[in-house]
Amino acid sequence: MPVSESASDRTPSSRQSASEPSVLADQAVPTDQTVRQLFDRIAPVYDEFNQRLSFGLHTIWKQMTVDWSGVQPGDRCLDLCCGSGDIALLLARRVGSAGQVVGADFSTQQLAIARDRAQRQCPSLSIDWIEANAVDLSFDSHSFDGATVGYGLRNVTHIPRCLQELHRVLKPGAKAAILDFHRPENPWASTFQQWYLQNIVVPTADSFGLRSEYAYISPSLDRFPQGRAQMALAVQAGFSHAVHYPILGGMMGVLVATG
Repeated sequence: MPVSESASDRTPSSRQSASEPSVLADQAVPTDQTVRQLFDRIAPVYDEFNQRLSFGLHTIWKQMTVDWSGVQPGDRCLDLCCGSGDIALLLARRVGSAGQVVGADFSTQQLAIARDRAQRQCPSLSIDWIEANAVDLSFDSHSFDGATVGYGLRNVTHIPRCLQELHRVLKPGAKAAILDFHRPENPWASTFQQWYLQNIVVPTADSFGLRSEYAYISPSLDRFPQGRAQMALAVQAGFSHAVHYPILGGMMGVLVATG
């Protein structure tokens, strides 16, 4: 049986068995249409919002995700749930002119912004922007040398199926690096996160006229599996090994799953 381990806690007693029942069974999640409409609506302010709410630190976390994906110059890689394209652009600079990046998302408004950004910032690099559903990808099996997902896994309608699709399209031994928010286990960090969401995120969203759109973050965190559970799901999906790296006191993290 493949072993998955947490970068924050590698003691044998704390490892979650890959044979555990899915932690997502019977949990209510939004529909594809609901999520697509939400991200279409927030697309015009998405980048400004991320920059403001993270104090610019989101660019560092996304670069860390690209680094952990292990992609090299000349590789073909996938940025799933690419949004406005910032991680895809980082990947494109990493793989260079000899490589290729596919940015996939099912929000047409986000993809439009991503295409425009790519044309302005790096027109010489090869990036294909494709409308796609993360739980039913049209790409050939074993066709990518690496993959990233930035703040997308938490919002898909079926996390195990999304992980299965990622594993299917990756070449054997290739890595998927998945960045997202989490509920921290540390009670102080958890208290701060709740305060931040209630007193910073929602009021800021309100100033953009998007209060209801960003109110979804807290319930989405409640549904989202924690680090060890994510590792177990990755192994269940077919990955041979998975490690979860907590960031910012566990308020977010990167799951690195190896095919």
